[in-house]
Amino acid sequence: MASERRTLLADAALGVLADEGIRGLTHRAVDRKAALPPGTTSAYFRTRAALLTGLVTRLVQLDQDELESMAERLPPIRTAEELVDGMVLLTRHRLTGEGRRRSLARYACIVESVRDPDLREILVPHENAGSEAVRLFLDGQGVMDVESRTHTLLTCVDGLVFDRLVSGGEVPREPLEGIVAAALR
Repeated sequence: MASERRTLLADAALGVLADEGIRGLTHRAVDRKAALPPGTTSAYFRTRAALLTGLVTRLVQLDQDELESMAERLPPIRTAEELVDGMVLLTRHRLTGEGRRRSLARYACIVESVRDPDLREILVPHENAGSEAVRLFLDGQGVMDVESRTHTLLTCVDGLVFDRLVSGGEVPREPLEGIVAAALR
């Protein structure tokens, strides 16, 4: 029961952060978002740091689940075009609906992690099905320094998502094609 309540509160905190930004993230705002009595959030997350840690832990879990689900639905990547197709799908996911809300929360948490090593540790890129699929594809193409190229490619995709989150619209296919071509050189 306690873990379910913590998950509910972390999800509500994600919603508050997405809707109101880091300054709007308070224990009271989370109580309201979760439709729970005042003081509930502080009973489970005593401090703001604890609330942020719970939120970030949940965010990483949701992101990992999303990537795992996508990997299960898509066949192994065989061509550069298929890799671009997968990145188009991922960027759309990250820019619409709940994916957009998580992206807004993620970037706010990333900025907070600059001053908080505990948050930074949780947000450090984790191994996941998406990065593994990219790594396997690049390795199969005979790319040198697969780890570095995988990291650079995924960082560029992340930057494109951030750009479109701020400026609006979808990530165009052409830049994704360009970064895949660069990774394959």
